[in-house]
Amino acid sequence: MGDDPSSSSQMSEDDDDRSPPLDPSSSNKARNCSSGSGCDYIIPYPDQVLENVLENVLCFLTARQDRNAASLVCKSWYRAEALTRSDLFIGNCYAVSPRRATARFTRVRAVSIKGKPRFADFNLMPPNWGAHFRPWVTAMAKAYPWLEKVYLKRMSVTDDDLALLAESFPGFKELVLVCCDGFGTSGLAVVASKCRQLKVLDLIDSEVLDDDVDWICCFPESLTCLESLIFDCVECHINFEALERLVMRSPLLKKLRLNRHVSIGQLHRLMVRAPQLTHLGTGSFNTLEGNPQGDQELDYVSAFAACKSLVCLSGFREILPDQLPAIYPVCANLTNLNFSYANITAEQLIPVIRHCHKLQTFWVLDSVCDEGLKAVAATCKELRELRVFPVNAREDTEGPVSEVGLQAISEGCRKLQSILYFCQRMTNAAVIAMSKNCPDLVVFRLCIMGRHRPDHATGESMDEGFGAIVKNCKKLTRLAVSGLLTDQAFSYIGQYGKLVRTLSVAFAGDSDMGLKYLLEGCPKLQKLEIRDSPFGDSALRSGLHHYYNMRFLWMSSCLLTREGCRDVALALPRLVVEVMKSDEEEETGEYVDILYLYRSLEGQRDDIPNT
Repeated sequence: MGDDPSSSSQMSEDDDDRSPPLDPSSSNKARNCSSGSGCDYIIPYPDQVLENVLENVLCFLTARQDRNAASLVCKSWYRAEALTRSDLFIGNCYAVSPRRATARFTRVRAVSIKGKPRFADFNLMPPNWGAHFRPWVTAMAKAYPWLEKVYLKRMSVTDDDLALLAESFPGFKELVLVCCDGFGTSGLAVVASKCRQLKVLDLIDSEVLDDDVDWICCFPESLTCLESLIFDCVECHINFEALERLVMRSPLLKKLRLNRHVSIGQLHRLMVRAPQLTHLGTGSFNTLEGNPQGDQELDYVSAFAACKSLVCLSGFREILPDQLPAIYPVCANLTNLNFSYANITAEQLIPVIRHCHKLQTFWVLDSVCDEGLKAVAATCKELRELRVFPVNAREDTEGPVSEVGLQAISEGCRKLQSILYFCQRMTNAAVIAMSKNCPDLVVFRLCIMGRHRPDHATGESMDEGFGAIVKNCKKLTRLAVSGLLTDQAFSYIGQYGKLVRTLSVAFAGDSDMGLKYLLEGCPKLQKLEIRDSPFGDSALRSGLHHYYNMRFLWMSSCLLTREGCRDVALALPRLVVEVMKSDEEEETGEYVDILYLYRSLEGQRDDIPNT
């Protein structure tokens, strides 16, 4: 969001006094009719001319950072920027109230809102914590009748919220719900039936309740505007015949991701109906119960070969490895391949990956082992993003990928910009090699499963490896550290990680100095997540100078006391300091379970649960 010229993290209290949106056709007019018989020429004030010019210029600014910077120049720029902003981004739904946001930005057509912190994905948040969409959709229904797009991440959304959204915005076109919960197929049915211009309905990693409502058949019976339909996270059965008819009357459909209840035979029928697809989620990629013979007789190779525009392939939720050769015809054109649900071996991966020379994004399970990663390194020279997820996330297992796979990737994929790598063992040498071979890394997340695991070759801490990453990767903005780390690792991060905005720490550090190095040395730090680390009240107080510039700080299972948290709350009254229990049991011991600290213009929220 744009910021008040008097503060980089605040919106002005007089935002509500700003005038309503002007008629675009009147912005360049300098003639008014007087109450007499004729019209007199009125010379506009210099400020009015400036604001008219500014509005025309600011329309060309699209990046949030650029618009925020423009809004800080002076009062007139602040007003003009607000009048011309069509996309509104709220990084924390509690940082500003819906009333304040809609009063300042009156011409918004697209809204993005983020709710709970990331650790909610790992069941580390109390149940029913908050992040409700209701206040936002209620305010937007009154302020933005022309709204077209809504993107929500980790928000609690109800069926009533979706109904209000569908009924309030007649020109609504795009709804994206990522990691959201609270709604079901009833709400989807209302959106499908009432949003007649809907282009995008993407449900990504969200929990969708089964209300026994056939939401697929609620789309208009005429030709639709659908360009993207993603529902691979929906766990309930769908009406396949209705889906097939929907695909047939959606000639603009480019993205389709199916859930695990769609068999490979049904996938074949859809591909024949929609050869124009560019992004495809295959569903189960297995035969349908009760009709395995019929599914196996279909010509899948020809169906894939006919999809000549396909560049992104995902799904494979219950994969039948014998069917993998069917995708060979599209591999040469793929830029994005997601095998993160496909429990396949290196032997099954290699015949596929050897055709993927254009691949830029690849997600895979560690079941492919180091040998599979070597094959990726040998073929995918254009790779920009790699994510390797664990089949078994237990700490006491011997993982199938290691420093061998990481080093192979760093040597073969020199254009790599982002990596998430889960493993059981690692060496400093492999991490140092990656820092030198892939200097363009922007995101480096190494998750060594198992607490305090050292370099397995030398027995030393992993300090030097992570130190090399922040020293050599000058563009690094996101970092996740793990393994045996001392305060020295955090000293390196504070000294060299000047662009780091997001940092995740688990089971690391010696003392409060580790956190002090981060808070005093990383001026761009926006999001800091820490769990199970020996940082206490002194370390927490060391960031008083920086917390107003951060989006949030999360600390769980550390050495924080209520007194230390209270001191921060008293010292920074515009900061919200929430202390939570990790479960329903009575809190025991002197340390708090969870601290969630974030800046807000509104102060303490009014929907705090009892936990």
